[in-house]
Amino acid sequence: MEQDQNIKANIRTVVVTGASSGAGRAIALAFAANGDRVVIAARNIDALKDLAVECENAGSATECVACDTADYHQVLNLAATAVKIGTGIDVWINNAGVLAIGSFDQTPMEVSEQVIKTNLLGYMHGAHAVMPYFKKQGFGILINNISIGGFLPVPFGAGYSAAKFGLRGFSASLKSELREYPNIHVCDAFPGFLDTPGIQHAANYTGKVLKPGPVVYEPNRLANEVFKLSLNPRSEKMVGSFSILMRLSRNLFPSLTTAIAGSVIRTYLKHAKTIAPTNGNIFSPVAYGNSVHGGWGIPGKPKAHRKYVALGAGLLLGALLIKRKW
Repeated sequence: MEQDQNIKANIRTVVVTGASSGAGRAIALAFAANGDRVVIAARNIDALKDLAVECENAGSATECVACDTADYHQVLNLAATAVKIGTGIDVWINNAGVLAIGSFDQTPMEVSEQVIKTNLLGYMHGAHAVMPYFKKQGFGILINNISIGGFLPVPFGAGYSAAKFGLRGFSASLKSELREYPNIHVCDAFPGFLDTPGIQHAANYTGKVLKPGPVVYEPNRLANEVFKLSLNPRSEKMVGSFSILMRLSRNLFPSLTTAIAGSVIRTYLKHAKTIAPTNGNIFSPVAYGNSVHGGWGIPGKPKAHRKYVALGAGLLLGALLIKRKW
């Protein structure tokens, strides 16, 4: 895996949750390329074993741990395993997440509950399990992969939005609490839409085939940014100009931004192909789509992203001028 930094960090013990596919897989490979001891965790142990081979070929001592982060006791076991293979835990990356899309009242409540258990409580479980080790050794870096969904509500994704907004509050509280520990860092990453299999794994109650938004970023870009955070921790990192733009738009024009997002999704769903409802990977892992990429990228057309970002920037500027005029 290519990294755009030239200096390698010292060998560390790094835990990555949700490593079986997508961003988690890319992140694990980024640290493996540095030669770090990588402890990869997910529910799909077969996919983890495949990833372990790649990590080991890159020069990493790798340990696979079957772990559902929604289960606190499994996360405690993950932390204990990581400590045993190294001299402690240097970096813990909360990444495991699931997605359910559908009208709130048409999405089974147990599905929304599980989304929150994985996406919010799973991150809290990780932080709670690793923090005693960090405090005992006097240092450590916790990195939360939150996504732009932490700022921009996802229409037809109420459970997902509840979890992501909750994560921002949890992380802010934890950062304030840890001020007396200057060498313990909590970092939040907010990427835009990524070219991962995540949306293919999603629970879907819309009755329509799902696709990501028009601006889709390379997962390795996020992986490189997460690696950089492990070298130079900072409180927040927006990944991609689209995420920066959407955060700004939401801050300046919350009602307008949310209304446009809802309108875009409703229009898409009216024209999308039909599909049967599915629970996706909410309650158990799926056997397909365990690669880094989901196949949503546009090879050879890098300007496509800039076109949509430029359009969004133009709309944002226009709305700002109208607001000032009135």
